[in-house]
Amino acid sequence: MTDLKDLIENISKYLVDLPDEVEVSEIKGEQTTVIELKVDKSDLGKIIGKQGRTAKALRTILNAASTKLRQRSVLEIIE
Repeated sequence: MTDLKDLIENISKYLVDLPDEVEVSEIKGEQTTVIELKVDKSDLGKIIGKQGRTAKALRTILNAASTKLRQRSVLEIIE
């Protein structure tokens, strides 16, 4: 199950200027896993992207990976 967490963490670290500030936590529910992504305030714009395109792409990748693992997961970006 940590595969999804690692996936989001690795992609996020490549997108930001301060990769050491990237924190990813995983909250497992009965049916859905919530992946929380926290980055430095200065990098928040890079993770969200123009009109939320980068965040949408991250969610699409997470959705594809979790579907392959027959799981349900949601990405939350914490400010």
